[in-house]
Amino acid sequence: MRGLIPDRALIHGALRENVAILIEDARIAGVVPADALPAHVDRQRLFGTLVPGFIDTQVNGGGGVLFNDSPTVEGIAAIGAAHRRFGTTGFLPTLISDDLDVIRRAVTAVDTAIEAGVPGVLGIHIEGPFLNIERKGIHSGEKIRPLDAEGMAVLAGLKRGRTLVTLAPERVSTAQIEALVTAGIVVAAGHSNASHAQAKAAVAAGMRGVTHLFNAMSPLGSREPGMVGASLDSDELVCGLIVDGHHVSPDTLRLALRCKPASGFMLVTDAMPSVGSNASSFLLQGRRITVRDGVCRSDDGTLAGSHLDMATAVRNAVSMLGLDLATAVQMASANPAALMGLAESHGRIATGLAADLVLLDDAGQASATWIGGRQRSELPALVA
Repeated sequence: MRGLIPDRALIHGALRENVAILIEDARIAGVVPADALPAHVDRQRLFGTLVPGFIDTQVNGGGGVLFNDSPTVEGIAAIGAAHRRFGTTGFLPTLISDDLDVIRRAVTAVDTAIEAGVPGVLGIHIEGPFLNIERKGIHSGEKIRPLDAEGMAVLAGLKRGRTLVTLAPERVSTAQIEALVTAGIVVAAGHSNASHAQAKAAVAAGMRGVTHLFNAMSPLGSREPGMVGASLDSDELVCGLIVDGHHVSPDTLRLALRCKPASGFMLVTDAMPSVGSNASSFLLQGRRITVRDGVCRSDDGTLAGSHLDMATAVRNAVSMLGLDLATAVQMASANPAALMGLAESHGRIATGLAADLVLLDDAGQASATWIGGRQRSELPALVA
């Protein structure tokens, strides 16, 4: 058994000093006063703030790798390693709209990666192709298609871990949403032109997430609240926020945070291959994406995911949105864990939960991570 003794730790929503986190095997064995550690426990002094590891449910790529291009175990491992240096200890490799055979390969790769113990892989996020072409954003219109029986079978193909599916609720039936939920899939709305009524019907059918709130969805209107209005009006929905100062105005996000409790929001990156890489451009389904001033755009100016990492997202939530660190970390750990049905195993520093942790320095940078109790402080260098 080991005892981690940080300057402070985030325990039950509050920063506490004079605590030690006991780790045995891959789990947290207890939280005790630092001066009450048994003599036989190996002590490790940590300088900084220890918080739950970040869980990112929308990771398109990292370390120069795009999941759509490399739906393999090796690709997943490279993406995970790139994001781990920024405090992400759990993630969903995310596939944007593509052909069904590519989705099948991606599902198989995630299954194999989890079985092989690739660090941090919690499942898969399949974002499209069952979207509204009117709100496609950077997704290829050629890949968008109706949801049929074959598509339903592909979405339900993961044997290990969790599956998150982003779809346009107005392009599927409530019966299909109910069937996906019954199969254990977490359904989220995104790239949608849904009316408020259509979105609420999807919530009644079991939809529980919203992918990148405000982006690529019907806006809040005076007489038609749209997908945005339904997202903010539904306590059942957890809304993903890309807090990079580019996707959504911080003023707009602050207004959103006044509409419902912090538990209704989670931080996501929507990260592209440039995260954890020195590359200034990459290809996305044949289109050149350029990274300039921290923003990923296609040649026509369309936003194409982000150059955001989770540690920066947490810092931005504090500096741009005025949140305290405890709330920002909750939105990066406990809230995504709850959405994915992992609240009893991930997302908090508590006895019995996975020992997935990140140590933040005084500037909010990740200086060390632990996944399953194994320290991974040897943070990898940026990929050229």
